[in-house]
Formats: sequence, structure tokens, C-alpha cells
Amino acid sequence: MTDKLVILDRDGVINEDSDAYIKSVEECFLIPGSVDAIARLSQAGYTVIVATNQSGLARGLFDEFALARIHQYITEQVELAGGEITAFFYCPHGPDDGCTCRKPLPGLLTRAEGELSLSVQGCHFIGDSLRDLQAATAAGCLPVLVKTGKGNRTIASGLPEQLLNTPVYVSLSDFTDSLLADREAH
Repeated sequence: MTDKLVILDRDGVINEDSDAYIKSVEECFLIPGSVDAIARLSQAGYTVIVATNQSGLARGLFDEFALARIHQYITEQVELAGGEITAFFYCPHGPDDGCTCRKPLPGLLTRAEGELSLSVQGCHFIGDSLRDLQAATAAGCLPVLVKTGKGNRTIASGLPEQLLNTPVYVSLSDFTDSLLADREAH
């Protein structure tokens, strides 16, 4: 287990989600408090990585260059706040492509383990959808649901029995407040 690793979904956790996809920096609206939350995690010694499905690539809605610009924009905003995102891992495939990296499968997390030489076992994975929680569980992470993005819709749809005890937070900032307060208390 990597004691101080936090994995984040992107759309709906860091930036606003859109059913029309986030295709450019101009469409990437950061959720209030998310950048500061990542910076606070970094400053507390956490390694922060992002694991995100980006099927808009397979659908031809944007290209790798546009995706890299979006990730660079998020990275720059986090750095300006005094934080760091160690890496972005993304699945470029569509839902019917049969890949092993698209959440709810744990392939992105397995890839992160290999590329970064770390273990995701027991770390927090913060997401806003059922597929995030399922990927977290499949990889041995602790799933955390936020109400931003699709989070409220995920709650309204009902969680499967094995995920009923998943902690739920208003936002990434709310989760970060709780995590850092718990660490201070111990």
C-alpha cells in the first residue's frame, strides 16, 4: 500500500463534467475548491494521480493534443496553487472497444502501479460515478464518492450492496478537509 497516494477521476471531480464532453481548455471549468484541494493534498505529502476515461478520443470529438492541453492547463492551475499532479492516466477507448483500461475495469490503476512503481492497494480513489467506485474496488483501493459531477445522479440511481458503505462527500475539497483532519488527529 502507498500510504500517501490519492487517485482522482477528472471530469466531475476536478472539473465540471459535460454530457457533450470536455473537448478543449475553453470547456474545462474547474470545480470551485478542487485545485486548492489538490494543492493541500500535495503539501501534506500525498502523491496525486488522475485516472480518467476519455472516450471522446475514440469518438473523434477531440485529439491527443487537445487532451494534453487540458491536462497541462489543470496541472498549471494546481502548480500555481502550490500543488502537484504526478501523472494523468487515461483510457482513450470507447465503451464498446473491449479494452482493459476503461473504468469500471482497473486497467488504468494497474498501469499506474507499473509506470510509477507504486501500489494502489488501500489508497483513496475519489470519483463521481459508479464506474469509478467499481474500478477502485477492483484494484483494491478505497472508493470515495463526491456529489459533484454525476455524483448526485449516482446516489439517486442507488449503489450496489457491496458499495453501500462508500463514504460520500460534497466535493473533493470536502474530502480533503476530512482526510487531512483525520491525519492530524492521528
